[in-house]
Amino acid sequence: MEIRRAAEQDMDGINRLLYQVCRVHHDGRPDLFRDGGKKYNDEELLAIIRDDERPIFVGVDEDGQVLGYAFCIFERYDGSGATTRHTTLYIDDLCVDEQIRGRHIGSQIYHAVLDFAKQSSCYNVTLNVWHCNPSAMKFYEAMGLKPLKLGMEAIL
Repeated sequence: MEIRRAAEQDMDGINRLLYQVCRVHHDGRPDLFRDGGKKYNDEELLAIIRDDERPIFVGVDEDGQVLGYAFCIFERYDGSGATTRHTTLYIDDLCVDEQIRGRHIGSQIYHAVLDFAKQSSCYNVTLNVWHCNPSAMKFYEAMGLKPLKLGMEAIL
C-alpha cells in the first residue's frame, strides 16, 4: 500500500468511504446523521484536496484503489489570549474501507499522518471520536491517543 496526498482521481474512492462513515454515524445517532448522506459534496471535496491547510492522505493499492483516508486540518494558534503559540494537526476524519478493516491499514495511515505532523513542526495531533463508535475509540486508544477533552450534550 502507498500512502500519499489525495488527488482529484481519488475522489470516487474517497466518496465511497465518506458514505460508509456517514452510515456508521447514522447507525449510532440517527437523530443527527441522515441515512445515505456524506460530509462533503464533490465541489467541497475537490476544494479540500487542493487546500494545503487541509491535507487529505489516502492509502491506495497497486491499482490506485483508495483503501482508506485521513482528512486533516492545520489549526494554528498565535499565542494570543489563553493559548500558547503552537500548531495542531487535527484529524477530521479517518476511515478504512469496511470490507478490509483489521489489516492495519488504519494504523499505517495514522502513522503517516503523525510523520507528516512532525515534519510540519506540529506540537500535537488531535481528533474527535463519537461515543457511539466504540470500535473507533478502541482503535485510537491502541494508537496511543489519550482523552484531551470530553464533549457532552443534553438533548432537548
